[in-house]
Amino acid sequence: MAGSRAWILKSRPQGMPGLDNFELRDGGGQEVADGMIRVRNLWLSVDPYMRGRMNDVKSYVPAFEIGKPLEGGAVGKVVESRSPHFREGDTVFHMYGWREEAVGPAEKFNKVPPLGVPDQQWLGNLGLTGATAYFGLLRVAEAKEGDIVFVSAAAGAVGSAVVQIAKAKGMTVIGSAGGAEKCDWVRELGADETIDYKSGSLVRSLMKAAPKGIDVYFDNVGGEHLDAAFATARNNARFAICGMIDAYNGGDPQSFRYIMRVIAARIRMRGFIYTDFLPEMGDFYRDMGGCIASGQVKSRETVREGIEAAPQAFLDLFTGGNTGKMLVRL
Repeated sequence: MAGSRAWILKSRPQGMPGLDNFELRDGGGQEVADGMIRVRNLWLSVDPYMRGRMNDVKSYVPAFEIGKPLEGGAVGKVVESRSPHFREGDTVFHMYGWREEAVGPAEKFNKVPPLGVPDQQWLGNLGLTGATAYFGLLRVAEAKEGDIVFVSAAAGAVGSAVVQIAKAKGMTVIGSAGGAEKCDWVRELGADETIDYKSGSLVRSLMKAAPKGIDVYFDNVGGEHLDAAFATARNNARFAICGMIDAYNGGDPQSFRYIMRVIAARIRMRGFIYTDFLPEMGDFYRDMGGCIASGQVKSRETVREGIEAAPQAFLDLFTGGNTGKMLVRL
């Protein structure tokens, strides 16, 4: 069937993936059985966590299978339905990304609530990335008004949402990003201080930006950023560990050079996944939807065009090729 191509995982990458690990195939015309729907995808999300699923290891989500379509967040329109819960023309978000069409059980799709925001927001600030930022900051790190918050990858999809949520809740924010242009944008989002991690020692830079230390660290990176957070943490600091992108493709192990401060400063460090908080998604939609409507939380997207662009868009996440949310528009 025309327009039903899908990217499959051709081989498991060793270290940094390459384009030869992916293959674009005709997905054929899968039949829509009772209780299923067919969706024409409009927007695809690529996210760093997908790298872990390319390894054949036990994790919080199943590994991608060789020769099978990849998966990820997507938004699209229902074009065929054999479910009483969906009609043709409904806009839905789901996890059958990396393909032009998605066919699956109706319960695997969610109707987009009528909040009057652009469709792609359900892959960004109202989707996985926004929910990760929201729950990581407010539930995992228990950040509160008056806290000093350090955010790594602050110009990325999750980090930029953390910066804005923290400011909306009355916190002081220090954001780290790569290069002057990204740091300028992080300041536009409301960050009180920014650090260009490409310009020198992160530990010295963070000590200068936060002379009183930090109460909260939202970690997207690991590595030297995590070391700097340990070095500058105040007593009873809380670290929300979202992702350690520095280690996703191998390379040097995490150093933890200042980890002994976890004892004296009584630092609490907790890893999390946003699906831990699915029962609270109603609260998230109301709170974040209100922040978006009021202008307290804005979005910026790096958009690549066409299904063919998906693998390179994904690879560019690991070299700083995005500002804000990376999306593929079909």
